[in-house]
Amino acid sequence: MPAVDSPRTASSDAIASATQARTGIPVQERTADESGPSAPSPALSRATVTDVARLAGVSGKTVSRVFAGSSSVSPETRTRVLEAAQRLRFRPNSLARDLRRGGVSTTVAFVMGDLSNAFYSKVAAGIERELAEHGLTLVIAATDDEAAHEQRVVGAMLERRVRSLLLVPIAPDQGYLEGERQLGTPVICVDRPARNLVTDSVVFDNAAGAEAAVRSLVQHGHRRVAFVGSAPTLYTHEERLAGYRRALAAAGIAPRPEYERHDATDATEAERATRALLALPEPPTALLAGNNKASVGILAVRQGMLQPFAFVGFDDFDLAATLGVSVVAHDPGEMGRAAVRLALWRQDDLVSPPRQVVVPTWLVQRGSGELAP
Repeated sequence: MPAVDSPRTASSDAIASATQARTGIPVQERTADESGPSAPSPALSRATVTDVARLAGVSGKTVSRVFAGSSSVSPETRTRVLEAAQRLRFRPNSLARDLRRGGVSTTVAFVMGDLSNAFYSKVAAGIERELAEHGLTLVIAATDDEAAHEQRVVGAMLERRVRSLLLVPIAPDQGYLEGERQLGTPVICVDRPARNLVTDSVVFDNAAGAEAAVRSLVQHGHRRVAFVGSAPTLYTHEERLAGYRRALAAAGIAPRPEYERHDATDATEAERATRALLALPEPPTALLAGNNKASVGILAVRQGMLQPFAFVGFDDFDLAATLGVSVVAHDPGEMGRAAVRLALWRQDDLVSPPRQVVVPTWLVQRGSGELAP
C-alpha cells in the first residue's frame, strides 16, 4: 500500500505550496550538499490566515476560531492548525481582530514627557507591571515636554484604538480629548491634572512634601530659604511653590520674591539660577529644589563649596543617597500602578464623577538638609 501522509503532519510539499501561493516564487528544496553561496533571497511576506488554512487543510474560519480560543474546534484540528501556524511563522493580528469586532485593543497608551527623565521611566515600569497582571500591554510615546507636540502624539496613540490613555499633560489645554472621553475611552492624567477637561488623575502630595522640607530647614535654624523651580504655571511646581510659601508663613518668615526662581527648566538653567541666588547681597542659606533636574543644577554649584549651603531636593534620584542629599521622596512606580487601577475602574464606570488619587510624599534626611546656617 502506498504511504499516505498523516493529516496531522504538515509535509514539506505543503509548505512549499503555501509559500509559493503567497509569494509567487517557486520553492525548491536543496540538500546540504547542494547548498552554497548565493544571492540573498527575496524577503517573504507575512503568512496569512489563508496560508495557514491551506497548509492545515481547513477553512479560514476554522483558523480564526482556533486563535480566538473557540471550544468548537476539535483537539486534533486545533493541533494541526497550530503546527501549520508555527511552521509558517504566522502571528495573529489581535488588534485587527478586535477592531473588526468593533471593540478596542488590549493595549494601554502612556504619553509621557522627556524620555531621558528617570522619573518617567519608573512611572512606566509601574504601569507595565500592573497591566501585565490584567493581561494588558503597554505602548509608550513621548512629547519631549513640548506643549506643541502633545495633541499630535496623543492622536497617534488614539488611532490605535487603545483601551485607555494615560497622559502626562504638558499643553495648556486638554479640551481636545473631551470627545474621546465621551466615546468611552478612559483618560487618566498622570503627575498633574488636565486643564479644560473633566477627567481622572493621579498626583503626588506635592504641597505637603514641600512644606515638610521647608519646615525641617527652619527647624535647623534657616530663615533665608530659596526655591529653585520652573514655571509656576506647571501644576507640580505651582503646588510645590505653594507648600514652600505656606511653610515660611507658618514660621513667621516674610516672603522674599528674589528668593523664588521660576526659570530653572533644566539642570543648566538651575545651575545658573543658583549662582544668581548666591550672588545676592543677602544670599539664602538653604535651597529647596523644585524637581530632580533642578537638584542636579544645584549640586553642580554646591559640590565645589568649602561651606555648602543647606539643600533639599524634590524627587529622589540616582546617587542622592551616596552624595548625602536630603530629598522629598515618593514612589513613581506606585503612581503608575494607581493610574492603571483608576483606568480599569473607569472602564467599568463611565458615569461617576472624576476621581483624583493622591500618592504620598515623605522627607528623607541624609545630611544636606540638616546643616546649620
